[in-house]
Amino acid sequence: MVILLIVLVVCIGLIIYMIKQAFENNVLHHDVQLMGEKEQVSLFFISDVHVRKINEQMIKNINKPIDAVIIGGDFADKRTPIERIYQNISILQSLGPVYFVWGNNDREVGEERLRTIFNETNVTIIENESFLMPNMKNPFRLVAIDDTSSKNARVDLAFKGCKEHDLILFISHDPQIFNKVLQRFHPMIMLGGHLHGGQIRIGPYSMHPHGSFKVRNGKYELISNGYGTTLLPMRLGAKPQCHIIDVNFMK
Repeated sequence: MVILLIVLVVCIGLIIYMIKQAFENNVLHHDVQLMGEKEQVSLFFISDVHVRKINEQMIKNINKPIDAVIIGGDFADKRTPIERIYQNISILQSLGPVYFVWGNNDREVGEERLRTIFNETNVTIIENESFLMPNMKNPFRLVAIDDTSSKNARVDLAFKGCKEHDLILFISHDPQIFNKVLQRFHPMIMLGGHLHGGQIRIGPYSMHPHGSFKVRNGKYELISNGYGTTLLPMRLGAKPQCHIIDVNFMK
């Protein structure tokens, strides 16, 4: 009986810990060095928000200019109240202009409904196309594809408008396409989410790898653990993340 009670207390404590971890607010900072005319471009990247409300104080604590806020997919799903979508957009727009890339759950809201919301709130959708960042010394271009699981993703169309001298940041909700993209194109930075870092990790073990920021052959790759959760609102060993990326151009 005593052993059973101890096990029960431990299980309850673990569940409370996992719920607490799921609602942490962690902003990771990353520095990227690229060749070009001297300037700094600061980006805020967030993915896999799902049903979670973005913490306003976390955003207020970012005390630097942000040139672009990039939503890397799964901003919402069928569980997300429409009012929360508007609230989260408003919170992110306090940082800077917002750009959205489709994830595998976003269309559960209703594609036309979500497009209408983004149109009303001046959120730019980037889908199978590129966007040249305005007012920059360097030709810094955001390139993004539609959700890969929807079969709408067209990497060739996304890169079609790119020029030889463009410095490209590529975004895909699912980072598992990165290697395929690198076989044909030359983005300098790649951003993705989707995998949630496994969300529940038992030591080093989980269904998916932990999020990471690394350099491969001079190219930068960021895979985020994401900000929200799927299924149960719990995390273990894969803390929620969003990111500030400072791109430093220098000769």
